[in-house]
Amino acid sequence: MSSTSVEKITGRGCPVPGNDIDTDRIIPARFMKVVTFDGLGEHLFEDAREQANGKHAVDDKRFEGANILIAERNFGCGSSREHAPQALLRFGFKAFIAQSFAEIFAGNCCALGLPAVCVSEADGKALADAVELNPESEITVDLVAEEVRCGETVYPASIPAGVRKQLVEGTWDATAVLLEAGGDIETKASSIPYVQGF
Repeated sequence: MSSTSVEKITGRGCPVPGNDIDTDRIIPARFMKVVTFDGLGEHLFEDAREQANGKHAVDDKRFEGANILIAERNFGCGSSREHAPQALLRFGFKAFIAQSFAEIFAGNCCALGLPAVCVSEADGKALADAVELNPESEITVDLVAEEVRCGETVYPASIPAGVRKQLVEGTWDATAVLLEAGGDIETKASSIPYVQGF
């Protein structure tokens, strides 16, 4: 039992403009009073969407079905709540491209097998503009090549080496890795005197 390797995500993009989009904007706290993460996707950007009167990017019919979110700087800042990437995943997003991400948010994305890659400010703007111009553009987030491709254009992308390794090797799911090592854990535990008998 192991996680699925994540080498490439291909699909369509949805540009969500604005710097410092925090986790409370991604999923307002009042929707977190749940036992499971089911249903969080329907409340993604709830308050921002209401304020935008139907003109928020995720409500734009041009980007319907997009699975790659294109953000700007410091996306996912604020609290450490894992509900934010859970809501994005349940809405349909499978990868994120931004100039930078809050560290805890990016870590929570990795734990779900969701790549969060960084591009330069100029490349991020060019990519968002390209998608605005042609929402049907195919985008590929390639973790092996460390690049983002949109049509014929290639943008260099970065992701922490450890995270990239976990995603590409399929070891991003800590629970699956632990279960896979169950036999080794039992063997080790049986060799430790003070663990025996429990």
